[in-house]
Amino acid sequence: MEKKQLLREWIALEYNPKLLKEDREKNGGKLILQGIIQKAATKNQNKRIYPHEVLAREIENYQKAVRENRAVGELDHPETSSVSLKNVSHIIREMQWDGANVVGRVEVLPTPQGKVLESLLEAGVTIGISSRGVGSTEKTNEGLDMVQPDYQIICFDIVSEPSTPGAYLMPESRQYTDA
Repeated sequence: MEKKQLLREWIALEYNPKLLKEDREKNGGKLILQGIIQKAATKNQNKRIYPHEVLAREIENYQKAVRENRAVGELDHPETSSVSLKNVSHIIREMQWDGANVVGRVEVLPTPQGKVLESLLEAGVTIGISSRGVGSTEKTNEGLDMVQPDYQIICFDIVSEPSTPGAYLMPESRQYTDA
């Protein structure tokens, strides 16, 4: 087993700037994104696989942060295992399982970094969502990194290029599809 390390995953978020006004009106002025935010038992761009039982445990644990309004994330992945409140751009409001996918609702916050995120979305920039956690991996016979049971989710960050396939967020008024 490899030593414990910072593990970061990326999933692209799809957003249509034309729906920005409609989305905000529907959500009391809040900018809400929704879609796939993580996948279990699926090879990602980092050649990493999160076993369903490991990810299910961590999503269940992370639900406490969601319920307590502490499930915040940063704009970009830092090189640290702690969340810096000065860099927070969004908060996870809901998350649940849909088959092997973890889907969620993400609110863009009116923080300085949230305003940057909002501007990027308005300009049509494709962004992604990425989990950040700590844990170890073990190489499989196929050369993939299997995430081990010591894995712990820290947060979900907004990034420019995700690793989890098909993890796109879009305005709440649209429906997601598994790619």
